Amino acid sequence: MRLSISEMAKLSGVSVRTLRYYDQIGLLCPEISENSGYRWYGKTDVERMQQILFYRELEFSLKEIAAILSDPQYDKQEALRRQRHLLQLKRMRLDRLLKLLEANLKGERTMEFAGFDRTEYETARQRYAEEAEKRWGATEAWRESQAREQNRTQTVQERLTEEMNDIFRRFAALRETDPASEKAQAVVRDWQAWIRVNHYPCTREILKGLGEMYTADSRFRENLERFGSGTAAFMAAAIAAYTR
Repeated sequence: MRLSISEMAKLSGVSVRTLRYYDQIGLLCPEISENSGYRWYGKTDVERMQQILFYRELEFSLKEIAAILSDPQYDKQEALRRQRHLLQLKRMRLDRLLKLLEANLKGERTMEFAGFDRTEYETARQRYAEEAEKRWGATEAWRESQAREQNRTQTVQERLTEEMNDIFRRFAALRETDPASEKAQAVVRDWQAWIRVNHYPCTREILKGLGEMYTADSRFRENLERFGSGTAAFMAAAIAAYTR
């Protein structure tokens, strides 16, 4: 297996800019060709990327992840089992949300709120995070990270909000253009990747449903229109073109 940085970005759902940053901090370093200077990712890099995303799912900082993955006693199989469990819980929640979304799109009224309940998933995520902290919490990297990030939750939320709004602004800037254009489709890919990394596995089916909801649901529509009149409709059209 040999992947370019763009191929790795497409495979993992992580942006090229993020991959370059991971390389800079030594978290995920591809092989660099002596002749061309190109970066190439192999099978080991792909597997390491999966583990990075798993711990990102647990809301670990990049420095914490680096400390964990560099531990010679790191148990990859156990990490995969935990990842599977978390994804199963997420899938159950997403299935409920999709069912609710489909009912709303059909005009059906429902009193179902279970899809919005993250309790089971958050309980498991917190348990795994606590176990990891117990295991690696004595390392210097971990202590430095914790001391520096005591207010990480608020800081992370602010960063995520700004990243999300930046993508919305990019959609808004293109709203007078063809939603099927390469520029518009690139923003859709970035939006899907952002959701995957920061929230949940965003398949084309889920993305398609979200796109429909951006115009069908007044709450989403009003929020997107803050970035410019027609943003919601353009975003929905761009996603529709992407998911055909």
